[in-house]
Amino acid sequence: MTKIILKKGREESLLRFHPWVFSGAIAQIAGQPAEGDIVGVFSHDGSFLAYGHYQIGSIAVRILSFAGEDVLGADFWVNMIRRALSVREAAGLANGLSTNCFRLVHGEGDGLPGLIIDWYDGVCVMQAHSVGMFRAKGAICEALQVVFGDRLKAVYDKSSGTAPFKAGLDLVDGYLFKAEGFSDDEQVVLENGNKFFVNWTEGQKTGFFLDQRENRALVGKYSKGRNVLNLFCYTGGFSVYALAQGALHVDSVDSSKKAVEMVGRNMDLNGFGESLHDDICADAIEFLRDVPEDKYDLMIVDPPAFAKHRGALSNALRAYQRLNSAAISKVAPGGLVFTFSCSQVVDKEAFSLAVFSAAAQTGRSVRILDRLNQPADHSVNIYHPEGEYLKGLLLYVE
Repeated sequence: MTKIILKKGREESLLRFHPWVFSGAIAQIAGQPAEGDIVGVFSHDGSFLAYGHYQIGSIAVRILSFAGEDVLGADFWVNMIRRALSVREAAGLANGLSTNCFRLVHGEGDGLPGLIIDWYDGVCVMQAHSVGMFRAKGAICEALQVVFGDRLKAVYDKSSGTAPFKAGLDLVDGYLFKAEGFSDDEQVVLENGNKFFVNWTEGQKTGFFLDQRENRALVGKYSKGRNVLNLFCYTGGFSVYALAQGALHVDSVDSSKKAVEMVGRNMDLNGFGESLHDDICADAIEFLRDVPEDKYDLMIVDPPAFAKHRGALSNALRAYQRLNSAAISKVAPGGLVFTFSCSQVVDKEAFSLAVFSAAAQTGRSVRILDRLNQPADHSVNIYHPEGEYLKGLLLYVE
């Protein structure tokens, strides 16, 4: 096994169980690892620190184990997936009664950097964000079959858009496992009793944005008797919750025609007639510009990630400021704005400052009623605070 030997003093982060080794920390590579290989990481004096997946880039090793155990052992993937499932069981998400979809594996949060697995009532949709995890997908699929047995209907690999492009990798999405008789690319799932179509082959990410489950429930709580605007609505998760809890009317806006079509299907699925809802295919920012003042007294502003790397941070913060200024200026007096950022490189303080600047531009009186984040199944490793990527604010606007 290749040895990664660190520069003196650069082992401190691993001794604090941070799961990344940066390329600048490496003094020597004893061997010629291929990307995705398991490597051992050692301090400058030869002390063992961890095992992990080797990769080419600023993050050179993603740690899989800080113990001296063989991470290539047959039980490794089964044990790690069982541990992840136990967290979801502790959070009350795995009983399948009112909710039968959740994130099963959340990368570093579950000790498996570079791996995402979402559970949709028996279908596991996997995304590898590293070459190491992509190369291990067969073993991961076998482990899922061991852990779930007959409960597992299918395992679908959707890594073509997330795994690094490398020569020799077959980055084609497809099924790794199908139970006998399973043939669907879409099914209906339950989330807090609400029904949603999920299409993992054509939808964004793994098919549904599971990380907004608790925030959708909060929107529902505040929606009764209000006219609601859901911007960047995707398949209408917030919209369904709002109508389920008594919203007067909801407008859902997204630039994707496929997403807007799915909104309509989800409305029909939950029994909401056309008089209660309009789905609108339009650019959300342009639509907001033309919104009459006071038309909506609850707005959801949930854009895609404006910054996927630090080089885009300044532009992203300006975009959040412009978008939130427009929303705050247009919401009715006494109205609410739920505003979010899913950009990992935008931390809570930077996002709050962008929204503060947006509010100041409008001159309106704005209060923060709540600070919002990701749910328990999108777990954050306490030694890896970077995993806390979703942040939001609930604003009251006079």
